[in-house]
Order: sequence, then structure tokens, then C-alpha cells
Amino acid sequence: MATVTMNDVARVAGVSIMTVSNVVNGRPRVSAETRLRVMDVVAELGYEVNLSAKRLRAGRAGTVALIVPRFDHPYFGELAARYVAAFGTHGIHVAVEQSGASREGELSAISHARLQMYDGVLLSVVGQSYGDVDRLRTQVPIVLLGEQEMPPRFDHVMLANVEGAELATGLLLDRGHRAVAIVGGVPSSAETGMAELRTQGWRKAHADRGLVADDKLVIALQEQETADARRQVAAALDRGLQFDAVFAITDQDAFGAMAALHDAGRSIPNDVAVIGFDNLALGEHLRPALSTIDPSNGWAVEQSIRLLRMRMSGDESAPEHLTAPVRLVERSSTR
Repeated sequence: MATVTMNDVARVAGVSIMTVSNVVNGRPRVSAETRLRVMDVVAELGYEVNLSAKRLRAGRAGTVALIVPRFDHPYFGELAARYVAAFGTHGIHVAVEQSGASREGELSAISHARLQMYDGVLLSVVGQSYGDVDRLRTQVPIVLLGEQEMPPRFDHVMLANVEGAELATGLLLDRGHRAVAIVGGVPSSAETGMAELRTQGWRKAHADRGLVADDKLVIALQEQETADARRQVAAALDRGLQFDAVFAITDQDAFGAMAALHDAGRSIPNDVAVIGFDNLALGEHLRPALSTIDPSNGWAVEQSIRLLRMRMSGDESAPEHLTAPVRLVERSSTR
């Protein structure tokens, strides 16, 4: 296969070679629209992957990239720490890159990973669609981490979002709660991101018990953040929304919901039971301690590292698509 050149990228993207150079080197002198167009072509042609593979054959090795949406989110911070520790046992260094949860950011991060000659990439897919990922042409091994279905030619480790949300909601319903609000949920949607899938699980838990989930109990958020969850739950209480339990789609959202309930003088769990999702370390130390869904991040880390090391060693067996098991962790916020 002929080596893809910068000139090839410029020709297909309809821009100058200098513009391509500015994009792949992260220089700011390019409009967002042009940058995205160039990154699409870079991904489609595998331009930097070919350069990276050539340099790796010359002996550069020992580091992988972990690309996550953000550094300042406790979930991704804990996840990155697990990867660093686990890869360290194999003598492999981990460089963590932030994509900003955007399509452009993920394409750019993959580009930078190739330029830095990483041996492999673990990519948390949030901003890219199935089609975006399917257009990637890469010789650098990539294992996908994500919430939605991905092209079968890539190894992919998923979270059991629907199943976990169903388990959390089911606990509340089986305890006799009949007005279970979902914090961070979304109205009916054709999308398949984390919030949509966990909302599906909330609805399914009701349906499995012959109940109908009340759309008025969907407390949507502008951001998946503790502060926004606190604001939106407080606003829901102020407008008189009645609920006797909360399933928050992340532990961070649950922290915010608990703060709003405390502000309003509601007792947890006597007035309102609360359960989250993610099993963040902080949740165990709250009072009351937060019930949650453990997404088995340890298992997911172990499996994704196994797959990436296989591909880095040249294994060409069929790609694996795995879903991590979930586990209910009940603490005093639902008892």
C-alpha cells in the first residue's frame, strides 16, 4: 500500500498543504469547519497512522494513549488511574488525552496520538457516530470504549447502561416507590448515548412490572454535573413535582440531587430514596452513603488492556465486542 502523504490529504480535503500542516500540528490558524473537514480526511486516509507505523518499526514503543472526554470528571479520573496502574504492571506507559466529548476533539486526539507514535489507543467514543468511526483507516491498534454500538471491525468494550439503569430503578420499585424521578434522563429520543440508554432502562424497569414510567418525572439536565443536578432538582421541588425516589443516571448527578433534597428539608431515604450509577469512591463516604450501580470498571479495564495488547502483538483474530457486567451496591440512601 502506498504511503499517504500530506499532499494527498490536501487534495482530497480541497485545501493547501500548509492548512493540513496547521491542522495536524494543532495550530490555531484554521477555522473550525476547515479543521473538521481536514480531520475527516486524515481519519479516512489514515495519513498519520502510516507515518506512525513507519516510525514504530524503527523501534519507538512502550506508550499507549487513553483518550477520554475530560480530565476533571471523577468518573474518568478514577478510570484513568485504573488504566495507568494496570498498564504499569506490563511496563507500558499511558498518556491521557482529553477529547472534550466532541467529534472534532476525538478526531484530533487520534491524530495527535498517531503523531506521538503511540503503540496503541484506547478511545472513549462520545462525539463520533457509527459512520465516523467506521471511516477510520488505521494500522495503530484501537480499542473502543463507549456507550453505543460501534463498527464490528474494532474491538469494543461497553458498559451495560440499560441493564444497570433497570437494576437501579427496579430496586426502588420493588421497595414500593411509585414516583421514581430520573435525574439526568432525557425525553424519548432516537439517539443511543449514555443518558438515552439509562433512560431506556428506567422505562423498562417500570414496564417489566406492569407500570408506566411518568414522563413528568424526567428531570433533564443541561450538563451532567453535580451543580446542575442540584439546580434542576431544586427547581423541580419548587414547582411542586412530587416524587418518592430518585434514580440519578450518574453518581455525580446523585450528589447534586441529595444536596437539593437536603436544602429542601427532605430526609433521605425516609422521604426520598436515592440511587446513582458509577460507584464513585466518594459515594461510600456520604451520609447517608449512596446506593449505586457498579459498572465493573475493573473488569472493563482488564478486558480492554487484554485486547489492546493482543493487537499490539500482531494478533489478527476476530474483533471482540464485550459488555461489562453490572452489580447493585446498596447502601443507606435506599434503606
